[in-house]
Amino acid sequence: MQPAKRVIKNTGFLYGKMFITILISLYSTRLILSALGEVDYGIFTLIGGVISMLSFINGAMIIATQRYLSISLGAEEEFRLKSVFNSSIVLHLIISLIIVIVLEIAGIFLFNGALNIPAERIPTAKIIYHLMIVSTFFSINAVPYYASINSHENMFVDALLGIFESVSKLGIAIWLIYSRVDKLILYGVLMAGLTIIIRIIISIYCHRKYAECTINFRKYVQKDLLKEMLAFAGWNVFGLFCSVLKSQGLAILLNVFFGVIVNAAYGIANQVNSNLNAFSTNMIRAVMPQITKSEGSGNRKRMLSLSMFASKMSFFLLAFFAIPIASEMHFVLSIWLKTVPENAVIFCQLILILSMLYQITVGTMASVTSVGDIKSFQIAVGAVEIFNLPFAFLLVKIGLPAYIVFVNSIFWELVAGSIRTWYAHKIAGLDLREFIVRTWLLSITTGIIAVILATMIRFVLHEGFVRAILVGITTSTTLVLLGKYLVLSEEENKKITEIVNPVLNNMKKKLLPG
Repeated sequence: MQPAKRVIKNTGFLYGKMFITILISLYSTRLILSALGEVDYGIFTLIGGVISMLSFINGAMIIATQRYLSISLGAEEEFRLKSVFNSSIVLHLIISLIIVIVLEIAGIFLFNGALNIPAERIPTAKIIYHLMIVSTFFSINAVPYYASINSHENMFVDALLGIFESVSKLGIAIWLIYSRVDKLILYGVLMAGLTIIIRIIISIYCHRKYAECTINFRKYVQKDLLKEMLAFAGWNVFGLFCSVLKSQGLAILLNVFFGVIVNAAYGIANQVNSNLNAFSTNMIRAVMPQITKSEGSGNRKRMLSLSMFASKMSFFLLAFFAIPIASEMHFVLSIWLKTVPENAVIFCQLILILSMLYQITVGTMASVTSVGDIKSFQIAVGAVEIFNLPFAFLLVKIGLPAYIVFVNSIFWELVAGSIRTWYAHKIAGLDLREFIVRTWLLSITTGIIAVILATMIRFVLHEGFVRAILVGITTSTTLVLLGKYLVLSEEENKKITEIVNPVLNNMKKKLLPG
């Protein structure tokens, strides 16, 4: 299948999955919040955040494994493919065991006064913590299989797994509503069980489908490759550790200063952000294998072109939905949730702004990762990520409100974005002037214009369906028109046309046969 057609097909699968999972997820979250209550939901969010501070290795290893698999696929090296997969299995088993030990030791200190949890719920919180450690172990060991599916661009299976997971979570949410046992413990048990089931399904599929998913450690595991992958993954681990330390460190900071009710608001904000980010993340997942394979086949020009296009599209796909929803966040949350936690509205709005700024430079990270020279890049960006915490601590320490920590994060994201862009220029040869003007500045300007128009409508009309619909139509139309004629190049518009036209033609054939 041609690369363009494969990207179209995979994008369709991922967006189909996204729309289904978002709808289910939104309703599931409402049921879970209602069933658990703000305190228990805040506890689950807090514990999950603590676990994420070490399970971030998952994300780092997916990036590393997928890169090596995609490079080998691009170079058509079958033996190296099997070596990469087997080496990855060994690495993940070792890493998962280390993580389990570290988390168990950390738990001794966390529940001895480090976390602000009501005394009567501490025993339950400990059980949830251990269940999440079990989930983390199986999640980490599933990484090589997810990387294989992504490298082969088999997004249909990925979509099926995502839908299965979402439907299962909805079933869990309904179960909680009618359960008479401790609902927080039941929630933890069922979520851990779901992780294990998915791990079994994906491993069986990959072993039957892909030739490289053949385990033979003696034949295929190579020490040099292990060291190379571990070094690459190590710097990815450092970069993601800094990012997770920022995100979950803020969760703990908010907990210490403001309590678990604020963590509930933070959990809702992260849920909204995660769902909306799927619009841009899925596009990147469909394009990323092509970016890496282009580098693997020696086509640096195509790799950079795809990376810049990915940055623009990631921003606009998120902004298309995030700006109107952020503008009407109070109305949206009041419809979605029975009870809107305090601070949830402002948290959601600021985190969405933070995400849009991040998406503008997501393509620069893809280009640097594809080249593979990431040591100095990760150190520089990671240092900026960590700066969030001491400044956030000082701001809340002097008595400023909880939302100030996200305003602080927005400032540091601008700094981090500048560093990502510079390193993409230095390492991969990205045209610095073209990226800053055509991608960064013009994208932000377009977003600001859309926000101004939404604000004008908000001043004229009262909150309600009419205003929300009008804001959505106005901002979305503005972003599409300005994106097409101001931000995207002629070549990039042509790429979009090549993707959209086949989809529209297929729809016409189905709706108007003959």
